Amino acid sequence: MKVTRLITLLISMSSVSHARAEWALNMPRGVTEISQSVFDLHMIIFWICVAIGVVVFGVMFWSIFHHRQSRGAKAHHFHENTFVEIIWTLVPFAILIAMAIPATATLVKMYDPSDADIDIQVTGYQWKWRYQYLGEDIDFFSNTTTPLEQINNEEEKGENYLLEVDNPLVIPAGKKVRFLITSVDVIHSWWVPDFAVKKDAIPGFINESWTNVPEPGIYRGQCTELCGKNHGFMPVVVDVRPQAEYELWVAQQKNIKAQEIASAKQSISMEELMTKGEAVYQTSCAACHQANGEGIPNVFPGLKNSPIATGDINQHIDIVLNGKTGSAMQAFREQLSAVDLAAVITYERNAWGNNMGDKVEPVAIDKLKVAAKQ
Repeated sequence: MKVTRLITLLISMSSVSHARAEWALNMPRGVTEISQSVFDLHMIIFWICVAIGVVVFGVMFWSIFHHRQSRGAKAHHFHENTFVEIIWTLVPFAILIAMAIPATATLVKMYDPSDADIDIQVTGYQWKWRYQYLGEDIDFFSNTTTPLEQINNEEEKGENYLLEVDNPLVIPAGKKVRFLITSVDVIHSWWVPDFAVKKDAIPGFINESWTNVPEPGIYRGQCTELCGKNHGFMPVVVDVRPQAEYELWVAQQKNIKAQEIASAKQSISMEELMTKGEAVYQTSCAACHQANGEGIPNVFPGLKNSPIATGDINQHIDIVLNGKTGSAMQAFREQLSAVDLAAVITYERNAWGNNMGDKVEPVAIDKLKVAAKQ
């Protein structure tokens, strides 16, 4: 019965496309010149290792079989064969040189970010990515959008489970893009397999990498450095667009920035703040404080009936904007717009039965953000 069930399970697994994908035995070839060079180098060295294994194990098994005791073979004792020693020194040396030449050529290309068309600073946060387009005044955060219901196994997993974000990195096809990779808290690692780009994001240090993607498309990656509780929820999504579409996107981003500045100077109704605040909370706060505001006991404090969310409003604003030293509470001053900050603070003070009746205006938050920069 157990054997029958096992056979049925194996047949069902082989018939599902995503299950077959999990059985991939080789690294991806990728889409960039560098990623394809890395793959070719990998395959060259792989087949060299296969050849060495075949020769070594072939000689070993032939010797065991041909010189076995049942055939009357007797061990021969000899020492210091100069010719053999020269051969087993020269052959590995030649193999290493044969591997080093293409490896060095590939590494030289990988570590040459000069003459880039676009410079983008990639900053790791717990647990999201920040993208700043140097010289373009474009700055945004990229958060995972995988629903909590899927994470908690309450819904079926989506096609790109844990690999979807609200704001993907957008770059033009056929242009050299340099990445300046760093972090503000712990060590992260920015990795896109199809680009053969994987660099650690280290606080206080900037690593460089680059890519040039010839074809438009959506490419996905992840943080590959164990960085804390939500390490598995830091996907990387890169949207590569034709040059004309990229330029249109840049114009749209600048327009959004101008709208955010204008919105920060306007009064927003309590209803609108609560609606927007809930959305911001689910994206930026719920991972630690939980969707119901009850937090995680002994790990992250709850906001429901908490001294922060029901206490002095100025202290509440300060801790959201500037974080709390010695804790996992981040500073959200740069992460969220004035409208988003006003909305989420208003939401936290009036959700889950807190009912403080407080309304935070975006203009007040904007003044605090401007003062912090001076």
